[in-house]
Amino acid sequence: MSFQSLGLSKAVLDALAGKNYDTPTPIQAQAIPALVDGNDLLGIAQTGTGKTAAFMLPSIDRLVKANVRRKPMRCRMLVLAPTRELASQIADSARAYAKYTKLTVATVFGGVPIGRNRRDTAAGVDILVATPGRLMDLIEQRCMSLSDVEILVLDEADQMLDLGFIHTLRKIVTMLPQDRQTLFFSATMPGAIRELAGKFLTDPVEVKVTPVASTAERIEQYVTFINQTEKQYLLTLFFEKNEVDRALVFTRTKHGADRVVKLLAANGIAANAIHGNKSQPQREKALAEFRSGKVKILVATDIAARGIDVSGVSHVLNFELPNVAEQYVHRIGRTARAGAEGIAFSFCADDERSYLRGIEKLTRQSISVVPLPPSFQAEAERIRSSRVGPVPAERPDRPRQEQGPRRPRATHSAKPAGAGRPGGVRRGGRPGSNRRPQRAQG
Repeated sequence: MSFQSLGLSKAVLDALAGKNYDTPTPIQAQAIPALVDGNDLLGIAQTGTGKTAAFMLPSIDRLVKANVRRKPMRCRMLVLAPTRELASQIADSARAYAKYTKLTVATVFGGVPIGRNRRDTAAGVDILVATPGRLMDLIEQRCMSLSDVEILVLDEADQMLDLGFIHTLRKIVTMLPQDRQTLFFSATMPGAIRELAGKFLTDPVEVKVTPVASTAERIEQYVTFINQTEKQYLLTLFFEKNEVDRALVFTRTKHGADRVVKLLAANGIAANAIHGNKSQPQREKALAEFRSGKVKILVATDIAARGIDVSGVSHVLNFELPNVAEQYVHRIGRTARAGAEGIAFSFCADDERSYLRGIEKLTRQSISVVPLPPSFQAEAERIRSSRVGPVPAERPDRPRQEQGPRRPRATHSAKPAGAGRPGGVRRGGRPGSNRRPQRAQG
């Protein structure tokens, strides 16, 4: 099968030829004909299966054929993504596929001044790729209307639920026209996702490729059992003893990612971190240095890693095992792309053994155990004594996923007036007016 047989226009086929794409992936082969016919679509597919092209190629054709003029502060196609990186990646792909058309593409996400988002969308845009939170900011400021949306795409819907966007998504769907085409993609399909899909979709065609429980056959998977406090030495030793093209190191929390970068730096090993607390320029710089190979190690949380599609990742290291088994599949899927081979190595502490059992149950395979080298304690002592930088203070990380948007804290304190102030001084009162009687000195 070729792209020419899927009913796509010459402009789109020319753009594909320029990227040397000639054979569709399984999800593209299944989804594109259904979308060309105008159907809604429910796609169950992981990152890396080619789903961006699966929804973008026929959508570009539909927008061009409709030949509708875009209006100020409106968009014709809306793509919702959970993270900035994924939104940026989708927009880049859209621009490449729409190269021989006059369609415009813009992104809207946090980490950049909202004024820039307003300027980018003021004249209207054909394809808007956005994160739900920043999109709602624009809508509430009356700088964006969804009344002209012809095509809606929800990508990585399961991650958007994990990030707490469910209420925002429900608000967004009420602002959309009923007469639209909707495309819904998720790596997993639990009950909550099915329910959400039912609110967005009308009589959808369902396509399913690469079940989440499967792992790439070209990935060698290993695990080493080790104390939590000794993982830093094993990680340093790994990079000293192994040649890596590019390595992704995963932690469960933002603080954990920063601490791993500092630990590696203390041992003379360059690495960058990417997570939700980093500014957009910091995230873009970290990704650019990783893609170029200037810095070969990128430490990430699961959520921030969504949308990281970097070729040449030779190793994935789980410094901390994920407490959600499906995340393991997503993590190791960052390597062995485009026909290459890859290595996934996990460090498992005693309190993470249950996570490992869950992963092996989900993937239906046992991960090969690699024991610590006989000289590990001596090597750890050598690393400890030869540090070239300061060591970050240890702080135990809670075994949970990186959290999404939090509820705003209450602005009124429940403490009585004067509580917590030295000497019990009330604001505007006399010193000592609330002071407790002093104990008699013996």
